Amino acid sequence: MTIAIVLAVVLIALVLFTIDSIPIEVSSLVVVCLLALTGVLTPRQAFEGFSNDTVIFIFTLLAMTQGLASTGVVQLVGQRLAFFARFGHQTFVMAMMVVVAAFSSVISNTVTTAAFLPVAIGAANRAKVPKSKVLLPLAYASMLGGMVFLYGTSTNLVMSAALERMGMRPIGVAELAPVGLPLAVIGILVVVVLGPLLLPSRVGKGSSEEWTLRDYLTEAVLPAGSRYLGKPLAEITEGLGLRVIGLLRDGKATSASPSQVLFGDERLLVEGSREDILRVKDLRGIEIRPDLRHADEAQLDEDTALVEAAVPPGSPLVGRSLKEAFFVERYGLVALALHRHPSLQRVTKLQLLGRIFGERRMSLLPLAVGDVLLLRGPKQKASELSDGASLTVLSGHEYQPPRYGKALLAVVLFLCALAAGSLDILPLSVAGLTGMLAMIATGCVDARKAFRVDWRVVLLIGSMMALGLAMEVSGAGKFLGQRVAELGDFGGPRTVLVALMLLTIVLSAPMSNQAAALVVLPVAVNAATQLGVDVRPFAIGVTLAASCSFITPLEPSCVLVYGPGHYRFTDFFRLGTPLTLLLVVVLTLAVPWVWPF
Repeated sequence: MTIAIVLAVVLIALVLFTIDSIPIEVSSLVVVCLLALTGVLTPRQAFEGFSNDTVIFIFTLLAMTQGLASTGVVQLVGQRLAFFARFGHQTFVMAMMVVVAAFSSVISNTVTTAAFLPVAIGAANRAKVPKSKVLLPLAYASMLGGMVFLYGTSTNLVMSAALERMGMRPIGVAELAPVGLPLAVIGILVVVVLGPLLLPSRVGKGSSEEWTLRDYLTEAVLPAGSRYLGKPLAEITEGLGLRVIGLLRDGKATSASPSQVLFGDERLLVEGSREDILRVKDLRGIEIRPDLRHADEAQLDEDTALVEAAVPPGSPLVGRSLKEAFFVERYGLVALALHRHPSLQRVTKLQLLGRIFGERRMSLLPLAVGDVLLLRGPKQKASELSDGASLTVLSGHEYQPPRYGKALLAVVLFLCALAAGSLDILPLSVAGLTGMLAMIATGCVDARKAFRVDWRVVLLIGSMMALGLAMEVSGAGKFLGQRVAELGDFGGPRTVLVALMLLTIVLSAPMSNQAAALVVLPVAVNAATQLGVDVRPFAIGVTLAASCSFITPLEPSCVLVYGPGHYRFTDFFRLGTPLTLLLVVVLTLAVPWVWPF
């Protein structure tokens, strides 16, 4: 009975993680609550994952990478990437991927992608290379680099802690390198060779000041005295060439019928490019009003900046609306329009219209990771966004991170913290906390920014460690392990290894890398026991396979580049499928060779 309960919780978790309207941290806590309520775990067992030494270290590691970003360590290197563009597009992409992979081998891959994103866009513009040819390789490189060392991704750290909890040897700092490094090299070569053939060439008009082509959504109203009052909507949709996808009138949402007469008491949901939105703003008789409060237009003169900025993972804006975040008051910028990829967010235009209607105004629509805002305001305010904590500036303003003078100090403190934890001079949690506080004390990072980490990752990992423990104590892992071990009768342990890795890759799409690995690990351990072989190759195979989520854009690093690169879901499938299959083949051959059965 307990096994059935745990498997049911796993199924519920899979469903919850696929529903974007439910925040991932809420889904994670629901899992913990169910395990405690059903009696599968005691309350102490259910919540001990949040106090785990590794989870605390992951939090401090994310905080320390904020210090590396604040001091411009990544950007100082990235700004020199444009030098390689003179040797051709593929040389530029290869140089960028090597540098990014090197950084992400010791720094969170999501943080690395966010830090390199503005630099890569600027370098691509200067090199006249389409951004769609550059940004997906950037995301893939950060994911490939995370497989080299223990600290490259939180998945490695979590799996190491889980193995130690099960009484096995934790993963060493460089233990993954004999396989992870060749995987990274092969992956980079594959992307460099296949990227020009499989990635689209979606560009603007070519100049360095052009913007990535994307459609925005905004609200428009007819002011008093508008020449469009009493006229059909066709006057706007056909006469002005605007795409009005819906109307909100008298508390009711309706479709945009060309014959519908406008009386001025409705709000128009307008879709268009950056140029369309700006043209609407300058037209007489129709006004854009996405925000409840506007900055003083009289002060917006030649000192005005127009920027596109994406919402990165861990941003305090995620899940909050423009009004809730007091956006204009806090940032001094007006959000003219919002861009959101329906295929990524699983929200169609009609659903988005319904959400806006339900929330009364577009300014009350909760922001999500990957959303792009079209912002207008003083250049000084735009420059203050360059720290990347709340928004990642994509274009329209030169990216100039502060505190370059403390870059070397930040690197030294970061490496010392990693060394102290790796060599058992200090416990991991103490080493990380000491490094984080040292960065704050020396001015490498502001205290408030240091704590702007992605708390969802911490909650997810703590919750999934509880689910992994439940799989172990309930016997569900043993039950599934026996079923998987039966595959060994047909092809031996190597066939079982392939099955476990493929299962991990499939689960990592809806559940995240860490969750998928922690769910599959007990199955892998019990399968190895049933077969009478060493657990190590199965555990390492699952760990590395969890970082091979290249087929969908749901990995946080891919989310960051999805909008700026103007990608489609099929772009990831087209390039990610051969890359994933090749890496699985390499893992199948290399893992048993380094860690024999």
